[in-house]
Amino acid sequence: MTGVDPTAEAYRRLLELLAAGASSEQLAHVAARGLSAEQAAAIGSATELALRIRETLSEHRRREAELTALFDTASDLARLRDPDAVLRSIVRRARTLLGVDVSYLSLNDEANGQTYIRVTDGSVSALFQQIVLGMGEGLGGLVAQTARPYATADYFEDERFRHTKPIDAGVREEGLKAILGVPLAIGGKVLGVLYASDRSSRTFSTAEVALLSSLAAHAAIALDTAHLLEETRSAAAELNAANATMRRADEAHDRLMDLVLGGADLPAVAAEVAGVLRGSIAVHDEEGGLLAGAEMPFDAAAVASSHANGRAVSTKDVWVCAVRAGRELLGSLTLSGRPELAGDDRRLFERAAVVTALLLLLRRSVAQAEDQVRGELLTDLLTAPTRNPGALVARARRLGVDLSAPHVVLVAHASGISRRGLAAACARYGDLVGVHAEQVVALAPDQPAPARIAAELKSVVDCPVTVGAAGPASGPEALAQAYTEAVRCVNTLLALGREGDGAAMADLGFLGVLLGRHSDLSGYVRATLGPVLDYDARRGTDLIGTLRAYYAAGGNLARAKETLHVHVNTVAQRMERLAALLGEDWREPERSLEIQLALRVHQLGG
Repeated sequence: MTGVDPTAEAYRRLLELLAAGASSEQLAHVAARGLSAEQAAAIGSATELALRIRETLSEHRRREAELTALFDTASDLARLRDPDAVLRSIVRRARTLLGVDVSYLSLNDEANGQTYIRVTDGSVSALFQQIVLGMGEGLGGLVAQTARPYATADYFEDERFRHTKPIDAGVREEGLKAILGVPLAIGGKVLGVLYASDRSSRTFSTAEVALLSSLAAHAAIALDTAHLLEETRSAAAELNAANATMRRADEAHDRLMDLVLGGADLPAVAAEVAGVLRGSIAVHDEEGGLLAGAEMPFDAAAVASSHANGRAVSTKDVWVCAVRAGRELLGSLTLSGRPELAGDDRRLFERAAVVTALLLLLRRSVAQAEDQVRGELLTDLLTAPTRNPGALVARARRLGVDLSAPHVVLVAHASGISRRGLAAACARYGDLVGVHAEQVVALAPDQPAPARIAAELKSVVDCPVTVGAAGPASGPEALAQAYTEAVRCVNTLLALGREGDGAAMADLGFLGVLLGRHSDLSGYVRATLGPVLDYDARRGTDLIGTLRAYYAAGGNLARAKETLHVHVNTVAQRMERLAALLGEDWREPERSLEIQLALRVHQLGG
């Protein structure tokens, strides 16, 4: 009976452990009994490779979990009903994702200059849960005061923080040592602090600080949104206590809130406001760009006045109300067709601005989360397409992008606008659009004309946009290769002085043939010399040979006729025929270079 090969058995054991998700210690202790030194070394190398594979898989699972948590948080915000429930969810996710013993969240009390703990997860100490920190006191007070994240591996040994007896007593009773705190901020305003802490010494990594900061950003938006929601509910209570006209406004306000909480978009909200107020409504962003509603002039001075006093203002023809969140200006509402706006309708117009602010904040938070996920997918796709193509395809499918379908890769360059602004303008051309390696990249599901796209983008962003295209390609690896070719195409256009133009390698003539990854030499010969080749095939002539002799003679007809053994007039007649077939510009330097290159390729190809 033949014995089991110990080397094969060790390899099999490694694979079984890797498939079962075994720990690093289990993988590292695969037995190598009965092996020679050479075989044991090979098994050792395989074990190291298995450990690296396990680390890579663990990192991917961690990143997937983080992105899923961010998506879930954005979804919670979109379905916001109970702010406390959302805050508890964020604190719970912070504890789970960072794997800490305790997570908690404090809110600032600006009037008293303090920050107090609002929500905890994993805490067992009542004293700790009632801690109130003065601004600058302890780790949390310093974060609240400076709006910067702070971390410590051992809080009681860290002299950077101002220790007080109440704070230290609460932390000591909870048994905490390592603490990480990040600010909850909207614009320049700090609302509170989100914490992750352990009861043993621990150094928090940069990735963990970034993850907790992302969760804190969502928590800050949830808090700010809750304040706006409370304002709108207060307005509803005031309207309910008013007369029949006020009740009409209350019903209209409820309809607006139902639209927002039901997931309606800006055009639907603008149409509802216009119907209630019996006028025309325009929604502009903070820079005057029209977001929804009717075309109307943007009055920057009126918006500034409304932003300053918090009320709707009247100009000669329209009413204007700033849309703001706290001190941040998000946009404005403009109402026309109502020269006189009674008190109740004016209040409804102002509350419509509050509802619009709520909708814009929700849309911004969801867009930020989605942009982050799409940007990371694009980076992974173009930098490491072969690392885990199945995972890339699955991640893209969750975003509504089918990487297995053919896509044309577009790379856009413009020096007169930010890359994010250019990416926003390119969004309508691609399923997946983002910024990668200082380039704006779009994956287009159809086969657009790059020159047309360049012209359209110029009209949108008001500066020249150069567009390179490659593909179509399917699958992560082919798309990454197409991206590389599209970048070369853009760089070639810029080197040729064709800024503001769009092309694929096939549109660049012989330069495209030389620089393109998939060089179509026969296609290039056919595109350049096709009429002459067809003429020779039909007539049994040799105009191709005449072309070669002409260029070999340096364009001298007398020397060419010696090579061809014909009269010089015959050569001249053939030159006229070539001009008719190739065009009158065939002797121009640039065209002549292309023809000579095609002749050489044709000759080498037989």
